[in-house]
Amino acid sequence: MRLVLFRHGRTLANERRLYCGSSDLPLSPAGRDELRALRVGGALPDIASAKVITSGMRRCEETLSELYGAVPHGTDPDFREMDFGDFELRSYEELRGDPAYIAWITGDNGANVAPNGESGDIMRARVLSALEGLLQSPCPTAVFTHGGVIAAIMDRLFSEEHKNLYQWQPEPGHGYDIDTDMHTYVKF
Repeated sequence: MRLVLFRHGRTLANERRLYCGSSDLPLSPAGRDELRALRVGGALPDIASAKVITSGMRRCEETLSELYGAVPHGTDPDFREMDFGDFELRSYEELRGDPAYIAWITGDNGANVAPNGESGDIMRARVLSALEGLLQSPCPTAVFTHGGVIAAIMDRLFSEEHKNLYQWQPEPGHGYDIDTDMHTYVKF
């Protein structure tokens, strides 16, 4: 089975280094320009025969549109980014003195739950459950999603590479073209 994972294009939250998961933000002007350059450059995977899914978030919908135009697709909210709760749309610089933030980033980052949000482990379980459903289908699938989601999927599919989650996160607008049968991938 072929699985293509796209990270959404750049947003103002990305540019300002803010935690952004559940906030439904648009692409930034620079993000749109970068995606148009990728489209013109012609190095994108061919998804013409693929079932296409987005997380349903605006930045993913806009990424699909910028890269491939008006493509029929479905949405699956299980492929949404982690909900950062009270830390949503705030930066490290802004939060670094907050005791709740310090408690959240200290220790087991996967298990620690962001106040009024979710933990990395909760997000990962949600994403991997949705992934199992995709892997049961022989149909090639393209998913327009988020950096943390892609990292969780790549870590699950290629755990033998022993990369940390940040090493798996592609740049905005980029991702992985995976052949799950051959257990190989190409980064684009």
